[in-house]
Amino acid sequence: MSFNRRLLALRILLAVVVGVLVWTSGAWAQNKFKTLHKFTDGHDGGNPVSGLVLDSAGNLYGTTVKCCGSGTAGVVFKLTPNPNGSWTENTLYTFCSVTSCGDGSSPMSGVIFDAAGNLYGTTTDGGANHGRGVVFKLMPHPDGSWTESVLYTFCTGDCLDGSTPHGTLIFDHKGNLYGTTLLAGPHGGGTVFKLTPNSDGSWTQSVLYGFGGNDGNGPYDGVIFDAAGDLYGTTFFGGANDLGVAFKLILESDGSWKERVLHSFAGGADGVYPFGGLVLDQSGNLYGTTQNGGNNQCSQMGCGVVFEISPQSGGGWKEKVLLSFDVRGGARPFDTLIFDHAGNLYGTAQLGGGGPCAPLGCGVVFKLVPNLKGGWNEKLLHVFLDHPGSQPLGNLVFDAAGNLYGTTSGYSTQGSVFEIMQ
Repeated sequence: MSFNRRLLALRILLAVVVGVLVWTSGAWAQNKFKTLHKFTDGHDGGNPVSGLVLDSAGNLYGTTVKCCGSGTAGVVFKLTPNPNGSWTENTLYTFCSVTSCGDGSSPMSGVIFDAAGNLYGTTTDGGANHGRGVVFKLMPHPDGSWTESVLYTFCTGDCLDGSTPHGTLIFDHKGNLYGTTLLAGPHGGGTVFKLTPNSDGSWTQSVLYGFGGNDGNGPYDGVIFDAAGDLYGTTFFGGANDLGVAFKLILESDGSWKERVLHSFAGGADGVYPFGGLVLDQSGNLYGTTQNGGNNQCSQMGCGVVFEISPQSGGGWKEKVLLSFDVRGGARPFDTLIFDHAGNLYGTAQLGGGGPCAPLGCGVVFKLVPNLKGGWNEKLLHVFLDHPGSQPLGNLVFDAAGNLYGTTSGYSTQGSVFEIMQ
């Protein structure tokens, strides 16, 4: 099966569900859960598939992949808390607002801030000259409006620069942007790229690494830095078994980047198809999720796992499964995990838990707590029941008080933004 066909099959999997499973549990506290906004697929957008970011005033920012009933375009939105506890949603920008969607279309990544308060993100489609996705910037103005500018358009020529950026961007300390493209590149399996700002306001794109086989294929999420300036991430396909890899890009003294596969997923208990990115702890261990593998209760492909990859004294890396999902505790995680200050992990699973969403439930928010035996215990913070939200795909974010915020993509609805108070 070609990579494009596998990509299509995955997107169909996100949208199509059949059957019914209902399960309830007292292991989660519904009264701590609050819906902040229900999307309508009007001018407010619809079906967010990425996480949120907070500013210093406690406002939330994110993207939706749809807008205005058209099934395309998407928006960047802001949610502002009100004194009475409600929240007000404002659309900062609606994509596909220019001819042929030269400003971008269908953002599946979240947004990030720079020090000046500008927002940056990617879209999976759109761009000038029949491009396949853009990197964009949103600049705020004193009157509350925002202006969008396209920093780079992918795949306007031979596509050696990559195509279809899907993951969230990151900055380095010099103000350069880093991200991934899902497709194309020098070897056809996607890229890790860098955007460098120029003195005239333009940006220069360079490909740090192009995937294409045993080294990985198809990075959905973005990359992260370690203290030494090396990059880490995952690819959905590729590797020794074509089931995905966790990788490291090492910055060489001559400015080039060398890739090392830290783990090639084997398709059994260790997990299959990592969609989300990685997160580092203070000891240099990496944590992530896979959509499949582990417990085969969901199907022969499994419900997905939470894994840890640790550096070994001999120089290698070893993978350990921390949690194998079992439908009731969640299934098919898409997001990147986050840590709290105590070392607990938090994430979402698109399915599982229960509710009317077929066939495996409407999704969950979970917490993993390390125990004295060296294992981890799962606690469900919320089980979705479709109204108003279901099927969370994006990562979570903490506010200063330790409350969690996230999005749902929707099942019979257009998705939502939620808060879990701890």
